[in-house]
Amino acid sequence: MVFPSNRELSIRAHGMAPATLRRHLASLVEAGLIIRRDSPNGKRFARRGQGGEIAEAFGFDLTPLIARAAEIENLAEEVRAENRAIALLREKITIVRRDIVKMIETGMEEGVRFAAVSIDGQKICDWEGLYGRYQALVGRYARSLGRIELEALASELAVFATEIEKLLETHVKEQKNSANESQNERHIQNQITNIPDLEPDLQEGRAETSGPMPEEANADRAGARETEAPGSAIGERGMSPPRTYPLGMVLQACPDIADYGKRGEISCWRDLIDAAAIVRPALGVSPDAWKQALDVLGEHDASIVIAAILQRSEEIKSAGGYLRVLTAKAKEGEFSLGPVLMALLRGKASKAARERKRAG
Repeated sequence: MVFPSNRELSIRAHGMAPATLRRHLASLVEAGLIIRRDSPNGKRFARRGQGGEIAEAFGFDLTPLIARAAEIENLAEEVRAENRAIALLREKITIVRRDIVKMIETGMEEGVRFAAVSIDGQKICDWEGLYGRYQALVGRYARSLGRIELEALASELAVFATEIEKLLETHVKEQKNSANESQNERHIQNQITNIPDLEPDLQEGRAETSGPMPEEANADRAGARETEAPGSAIGERGMSPPRTYPLGMVLQACPDIADYGKRGEISCWRDLIDAAAIVRPALGVSPDAWKQALDVLGEHDASIVIAAILQRSEEIKSAGGYLRVLTAKAKEGEFSLGPVLMALLRGKASKAARERKRAG
């Protein structure tokens, strides 16, 4: 028998509120772990005999708790093991999610050709659809999930990551095969047997600056134009052509730009470029900064950057200065739109998850 007062129990429980203390005591009594032995006036105390020994006590009888001590200890160990397993599953899910995002970013940045894949019976035909499927999977992740649900989600994410890894491995193998074929082609082309006979023709071609070019030179020039990015001049800066990301993905990451499109929507790249031209002066981007961005990034990527700046306008104090910094990085080959769009998509997904959590 124990007979502490509520005040003493509150102190030992690190200042627990009286109402909370009474609720917990009632729960222990209801669970049968302790038995309440009340005095006639409801107080908890003990009567002592002549020798100072306790003759009679009123309070809580802990006999059931002592009898079930071994059972409670086993149950507690099971709970600890369950919590450890759940923590490991959450770590695994976090690592797989990070790997999936990195692989999708790599695929988009490197322009990896997408081969249609089937995941859980759903056919996916592009990187945008793949990222949408990823968002649907992580949308199921919540702190309230139990071990079984977490195991199922971790398994699905692992399969999803394996499919993306296969796409990237296929791309690497194709690049290696293409490199081998190119080496063979260069070997064949270098087998020119009568080089001295060609030199006079080349010299005549250099001398005739105003005359028509040979058909072979025209063909080579046309082939070079086809490999260049739209809007870039031959030999200009020697930069690789800008990558164009799916329009649907851009609008999903930067939905605010749609307000400046024709009839309040953007249905093609031309609409996005026109909307960027409207937003640019509103953000305070000077014509000179915009011209530099167009020269380095091209119309498509420069318009995407403007859409991204508009989406983060509350965080960016100087849109013009920010655009100049990104243009300078792009000129040095240190800037890519993939991480920018992925960061906006992740922020949007996180915001939606927080709103769902508050609503639920």
